[in-house]
Amino acid sequence: MNGGKYIYAIIETPESQEFASPGIGGGGDKVHTMHLNGLAAVVSSSPIVKYPVSRDNMMAHQNVLEEVMKKFTLLPVRYCTIAEDEEKLKEKLLKARAEEFKDLLKKMKGKVELGVRAFWSDLEKVFAEIVSENEEISQLKKRIEEEKSDQKVYAGKIKIGEIVKRVLEEKKKAEAQALLDSLTDLADDFRENRILGDRNILNASFLVTKEKEAKFDRKINQIQQAFGERTKLNYFGPTPPCNFVEVVVTW
Repeated sequence: MNGGKYIYAIIETPESQEFASPGIGGGGDKVHTMHLNGLAAVVSSSPIVKYPVSRDNMMAHQNVLEEVMKKFTLLPVRYCTIAEDEEKLKEKLLKARAEEFKDLLKKMKGKVELGVRAFWSDLEKVFAEIVSENEEISQLKKRIEEEKSDQKVYAGKIKIGEIVKRVLEEKKKAEAQALLDSLTDLADDFRENRILGDRNILNASFLVTKEKEAKFDRKINQIQQAFGERTKLNYFGPTPPCNFVEVVVTW
């Protein structure tokens, strides 16, 4: 069936719009708007299929959102949301949820998402800090150096490893919180996202008004200078506010 409409976002505009980014699926489908009472869905033609979560598909979806956000406040729609036809899209989505969408668009107006990831550049140095700062570890190391029993030496090393692991998590949480505290005053909202690996401290998204974006940029630069080589920041955006609003459609 080829009559479906893949939906990328909801925007508010009284006029028809077309966008340069090609639609999902690799067929070069035109991305345009479908309207009802001032609201519009950003769509492209699509068969009714389950698009796999591939790099090409995700990039096509994201590229449309990024182009749209340059001109409009948008509500991102969940990946692979497809309406069977134009009538269903207008009745079940734009008409049935008009009040909800207008309220959300008002809340998101003039705001962008900025992402910050922080990580330790040298984990060995962090381990050295933990050992030098922790009295319990220092005492255990001294005992191990004087211990003649291989079994007790092994047990002592296991104990040190357990303490280092616990203190590492505590240190990570404390430094992440300090970083969050220094940035949240400049944001309307924030989300902590999943982090992986011992080196990674923070993976967070911030909802920031465009008026404060430059100030947020300066603050990130100040923090990086204060961190020096020990801790590095990856800073990216602005991007569509996908961590703060996502339109989920149940037909």
